[in-house]
Amino acid sequence: MATIDVLDSFLNYTDTDTDTGSGTIPVVFLHGNPTSSYIWRNVIPHVSGETRALAPDLIGMGASGKPDSDYRFTDHARYLDAWFDALGLDEVVLVGHDWGGALGMDWAARHPGRVRGIAVMETFLRPMLWSEMPPQGAELFRRFRSPEGEEMVLERNMFIEFNLPASTRSLSLSALEEYRKPYPTPESRKPMLVWPREFPFDGEPADVVAVIENYDRWMAETPEVPKLVLGVEAGVGLGSPEMIEWAAKTFAAAETVNIGPAGHHCPEDQPDAIGAAVADWIHRHALLSTPAVA
Repeated sequence: MATIDVLDSFLNYTDTDTDTGSGTIPVVFLHGNPTSSYIWRNVIPHVSGETRALAPDLIGMGASGKPDSDYRFTDHARYLDAWFDALGLDEVVLVGHDWGGALGMDWAARHPGRVRGIAVMETFLRPMLWSEMPPQGAELFRRFRSPEGEEMVLERNMFIEFNLPASTRSLSLSALEEYRKPYPTPESRKPMLVWPREFPFDGEPADVVAVIENYDRWMAETPEVPKLVLGVEAGVGLGSPEMIEWAAKTFAAAETVNIGPAGHHCPEDQPDAIGAAVADWIHRHALLSTPAVA
């Protein structure tokens, strides 16, 4: 693990090869809520033998710094921008899960000359309606967005103690403890509370919806950038068959792969299937080939 100063804090990140030359194409893995770069531990080996694989902990999450921040989507994007720039990462391949997928698509849309390909799973492929969520999930996330959310997330630590185990098919006790470590106090859990309040439902929050609409346009208008959308068997909500089909028809140069039975936190359930699908996609599109010099 490594750390680097960004803005008023620092980001912790995994880096499989700090000695690679400048011509190496980096593959960057971005996690979501309430996890960390740890979620990629069994996916990264599928590509790390032939490239530089990096996975940061988002600001306020994992072992990264916990500055005085609102921890909204735009805040995470600012710190990620600073991290990419501090490491001089260009011509990258992005792999994102949950909010990491949204942050990756947003970064790509705002830095179109610096991305070679993007793979996403269980993320915000477009703005959503409350009615598209399973009733039980919609009720839970409405509570997170209400004043009750503070007690649920900050005091009872529900994202770690309930949501995470419930959203995987088999989460080990050691993995759960690893995810629990960064959040020992109510104050440390603020990022986990803010994320569900950023969900783009029925047009709100308007600024997050605008971000997603912007990266949707980029995803639809860039046939030169290969895209991979991974789905899970019997997916719901973010990863429903209807959502995957919409992305396949809307995004330019998009491919879809079903990785099999998995919960929302699919890198825990199907790391080998995800790693194999990403590695195959990377190879077929020669995404690790050094760009030609004009």
